[in-house]
Amino acid sequence: MELKSVAVVRPDDTNVVIGQTHFIKTVEDIHELMVTSVPGVKFGLAFNEASGPCLVRHSGTDAELEALATKNSQAIGAGHTFTLIMRGAYPINVLTQLKALQEVCSIFCATANPVTVVVAENETGRGIMGVIDGERPKGVEGDKDTADRKAFLRKIGYKQ
Repeated sequence: MELKSVAVVRPDDTNVVIGQTHFIKTVEDIHELMVTSVPGVKFGLAFNEASGPCLVRHSGTDAELEALATKNSQAIGAGHTFTLIMRGAYPINVLTQLKALQEVCSIFCATANPVTVVVAENETGRGIMGVIDGERPKGVEGDKDTADRKAFLRKIGYKQ
């Protein structure tokens, strides 16, 4: 078995969700979830099929993001995984519904940070071992940092 790291490529103004799923209906269900959860959302979605023709299935409401999701899923190359790239929405807007889909097994990350996917490859295929999401901690939160965090959450509307 060989370990590889695959950097996810996406615009800075987007968020990405990478997960594992188990059924070809994933593309339709995630597409429907996105358009019914966030009106006017721009997103691209790709799903790596793990049997039969083993195609990268894709969908979306934005051609650029759909192409990027497809390229990232191809680069990751792990069966039964999906890449969802969204603009104008945040994972927090859809994550609960996404995890509740019958075919979604797990979520590896949901982030706006730079992401590297750690992939294991053997003679039969690839699997995601985990992700590297963002940077290492640079210190421990102090009183000013706590106040700044709380102010930021209020500013963006997630706390009152």
